[in-house]
Amino acid sequence: MSTSLPRRVALIEVGPRDGLQNEKTPITTDVRVELCDRLTAAGFPNLEAGSFVSPKWVPQMADSAELMRRIVRKPGVTYSVLTPNMKGFEGALEAKADEVVIFGAASEAFSQRNINCSIAESVARFEPVAKAAKEHRMRVRASVSVALGCPYQGEVTPAAVEDIVRRFADLGADMIDIADTIGTGTPRATQAAFESALRVVPIGRLSAHFHDTYGMAVANAYAALEMGVSTFHASVAGMGGCPYAKGATGNVATEDLLYLFRGLGIETGVDLDTVVDVGQWISGILGRKSSSRVGNALAAKRADAAAKVAA
Repeated sequence: MSTSLPRRVALIEVGPRDGLQNEKTPITTDVRVELCDRLTAAGFPNLEAGSFVSPKWVPQMADSAELMRRIVRKPGVTYSVLTPNMKGFEGALEAKADEVVIFGAASEAFSQRNINCSIAESVARFEPVAKAAKEHRMRVRASVSVALGCPYQGEVTPAAVEDIVRRFADLGADMIDIADTIGTGTPRATQAAFESALRVVPIGRLSAHFHDTYGMAVANAYAALEMGVSTFHASVAGMGGCPYAKGATGNVATEDLLYLFRGLGIETGVDLDTVVDVGQWISGILGRKSSSRVGNALAAKRADAAAKVAA
């Protein structure tokens, strides 16, 4: 375990892709473009903007090519897209994405139920994608789904996490995400998963992706910090979920992680007040209250202060 917390962390904002992909209400391209541009302006170094998957399976991401053409790209920012196969990679290449995201499960049961193949078969499908990305000097990020618990088999062992991390490392993944897809993980389980991953790759190639179903996401983020993890995923307003896990809620809210990091004196380069504004705005578009406790608290505090000034 690391003896001190990182002085700076990098936040990958996944709201535009992971956050919006499960929304039942259609989201216009204009809204998605504005969301990306407002988040870029907030200072994120990496934005997971879209997904080149079949519109049949993920209709909310059908306009990702147009989105990538229209967003205002900020120099130095990495724009990532999910690419499940070579057709998706071709779309990502044409869209001039900086990074392609591939994925695989730490649970055989989840892999079979999710994409109807074994873990080994799923990784084999990504071999040509990873190879093509490297040939075109694009980054490859690999996400390990259900690393801290599976909705079908229950417990996921650290050995299973180590196995899939090794497979992705062998593909040449630049970054490997340890993802608590259904939000059942605890701090101890978080550290056990990262300890297993560290047997394969150094801490600088690992990132943390937490969902907040059981209210443990911020605690798990702190546990990851103690391990030396310095790259985290988050979704503005806590948008997101998992269609394969009943009751699973969204990703950890970006506002909540930013508040944690600020309280610990950890730099992010991301402006919390701007993100609160974005979170309240997109929640209004979606017709519901933000899932971020910090976002809602700070927004209420602002409203109260404005009311006092007006009085």
